[in-house]
Amino acid sequence: MLRHAGLALAALIGFSAQAGAQDSLASFYKGRNVSIIIGSSPGGGYDLYGRLISRFINRHIPGNPTIVASNMPGAASNIAASHVYNVAPKDGTVIGALFMGAVVDPLFGDVKRQTHDMSKFNYIGNANSDAYVCLVRTDAPVKTFADAFEKELIMGASAEGASTRDFPALLRNLLGAKFKIVAGYPGTREINLALEKGEVQGACGETWSSVAATYPTWFKDNLVKPLVQESNVGYPQLDKMGVPLAREFAKTEEQKQLLELIYSQTTFGRPYVLAPGVPEERVAMMRKAFMATMTDPDLVAEAKRINLDIDPIPGEELQKIIAKLYATPQSMLDKAKAAIAFGNK
Repeated sequence: MLRHAGLALAALIGFSAQAGAQDSLASFYKGRNVSIIIGSSPGGGYDLYGRLISRFINRHIPGNPTIVASNMPGAASNIAASHVYNVAPKDGTVIGALFMGAVVDPLFGDVKRQTHDMSKFNYIGNANSDAYVCLVRTDAPVKTFADAFEKELIMGASAEGASTRDFPALLRNLLGAKFKIVAGYPGTREINLALEKGEVQGACGETWSSVAATYPTWFKDNLVKPLVQESNVGYPQLDKMGVPLAREFAKTEEQKQLLELIYSQTTFGRPYVLAPGVPEERVAMMRKAFMATMTDPDLVAEAKRINLDIDPIPGEELQKIIAKLYATPQSMLDKAKAAIAFGNK
C-alpha cells in the first residue's frame, strides 16, 4: 500500500513539474513575436517552406505567440546564420531557416567565416529531404547529361555554399561536365528568371519539389527538363522519367565516395535552428513544436495542395547527423573542397 502511494505521489510530482514547465513556457511566449529568418530571397523553395511553417507553428508553441517571417538573403544564407548566431536574442524567439549548404560550408567551402559556428547551433528540425536536380532548357545543345561531357552548358548559380553553385562545380570538377558557371544570382528565383529569359541554359542544385510546384508550365510545355539527379538515392518521380543519378557517371570508387559525402547534405535539405545559448527547455519545446507542425493535418493538406513534399527529421536526430558529418576525416574533406572549388575552366 505504501509503495503504491509512493509511486502515485512521484507521478503526481512529475506531472506537476511538467505542467509547471509548460505554464512557464506559455507565460514567456504569450504576447511575444517569434521571428523566422529565412536565409533566401522571396519566392524560392526555402521561402515557400519557411512561410508555410510560419502559418501553423504558433498553434504548437505554448502561449501561441505571433509568428513573423522575413527574408535575409545573402552569402548562401550565411548572413542569416550570422544574424541568428550573433545579433538576435538568444531566448528562443528567433528561428533561422537556413540553406543546407550553409551547414556544410565550413567543411567543404573555401571561404572562412569567423562569425558563426554551424556545429554549435541548436537544430530544431528539418522540413524535408528533397531531390536535387540539374535543369536544362530544351532548346539548349545539351539534351542528356552524357551530352554535357561533350558540349558546353551555361549554368546560373548563386554564391559559394549554396547548392546552386557548389553542385554544378562538383559535376564539372569531379566528373568533367562542361559547365560554364555564371555565379552571383541572389537565389533560385533569380536564377530561374534568367533560365526563362535564356540568359543561362541550365541550373543545378535545385529542389525538384519546389521547382515543380513553382514552375509547372516549364515541364507541361516542355520548356525545361530535369537533366540529372544530384542525390545519393533516386527520387521515384524522377526515376520514372528516366532521369539518371550523377553517381552513375563516376569513373572511380573515390569519385563515388566524394559524391556521396557531398550529397549527404541533401538528407537535411531545409534545416531550422535556434542560436547557441537558448535555454534547454525552450530548445526542447521548439523541437516538439516543429515536429507537431510538420504533422499538423492542416499544414500537410496545404503542402499537398501546393505540391510541396513534407518529410521531417526531428531536431535531436538532425543534431546527431550533423555531428557525425563534422567528424569526417580531414583528408576526405580536403578532397571534397577541391571538388567544389570555383573558377570556370
